[in-house]
Amino acid sequence: MRTVRLAVIALCSAAALAASAAASAQGFPQPGRAVRIIVPFPPGGQTDIHARLVAPRLADALGVPVVVENKPGASTALGATEVARAAADGHTLLYANPTAHTQLPHLTGKLAYDPFRDFTPIVSFVRAATVLVATPAVPAANVRELVAHAKANPGKLNYASVSPGSSSHLNAEMLKMQAGIDILHVPYKGSADAIRDLFGGQVQLMFDGLATAVANVRAGRVKALGVADTRRNPALPDVPTFTEQGVAGIDIFGWIGFFGPGGLPRETTARLNADLNRILALPEIRDAVLKGGNDPDGGSAEDFARTVRDQHERWGRVIRSLGLKLD
Repeated sequence: MRTVRLAVIALCSAAALAASAAASAQGFPQPGRAVRIIVPFPPGGQTDIHARLVAPRLADALGVPVVVENKPGASTALGATEVARAAADGHTLLYANPTAHTQLPHLTGKLAYDPFRDFTPIVSFVRAATVLVATPAVPAANVRELVAHAKANPGKLNYASVSPGSSSHLNAEMLKMQAGIDILHVPYKGSADAIRDLFGGQVQLMFDGLATAVANVRAGRVKALGVADTRRNPALPDVPTFTEQGVAGIDIFGWIGFFGPGGLPRETTARLNADLNRILALPEIRDAVLKGGNDPDGGSAEDFARTVRDQHERWGRVIRSLGLKLD
């Protein structure tokens, strides 16, 4: 699979020069004007870490400054709305997980953007599954033991989410429904605050992104109980998926990708897609992604757009089955 991705990235990189010339003819990038990467989370989480690794390399590729701005709030909708309202000139980008585009639209009727009309998918940068982690004090080494403990102690466990409506929230609600357990939701405004309280024992469980979960598992701060994906993760090869442990449905893989505002010119989209694919192929970037437990992704803007639409439909079915609303 990674060999195929590398081939796709190489093909995209080969088109970079042509895309660059075409985009420049359309006025992108504008000399001296910075490109802003909006991250809809506080500093410190995996999305923020990736964006800050990419920024200086994208600046080199474009020849203009690239800055990362953290805009947390409203379960990622605050940052997403800022990008949706920005000029479609390539100088404002969103680097986000699926929440804003595939989950929130089904959870609230108060969004100030349309997930398709107001955004242009550019590239899926990483495939980023989540893993259920628990504090050492929780008497469970896997999902089966956790379910047994939760059933024997209803309402005694709680779980953190990085925001209401996020995968960390929805996966836990799916676990509650599928396993028939009672655990309390404690929402946060990003992974950094949630993890801080997880370490402090204020919460006991969390569906965390692999970039941070792997490091904390290796350090012994938490233990991994199950991977929310269709396959085991190479960074945690001994941790079974939920399906392997008898809990179905918790297998929608995550991603973190780049978007522009809706109506981004095709030449600009192609330029950014080619540059970001080329950055993803750099050994130091691939190593950083892999060490975090994620898989480098890449590919075309069209492929990413299809993934967003497919997962929008699938999360819609899940959310309707759970009967969840944030309004």
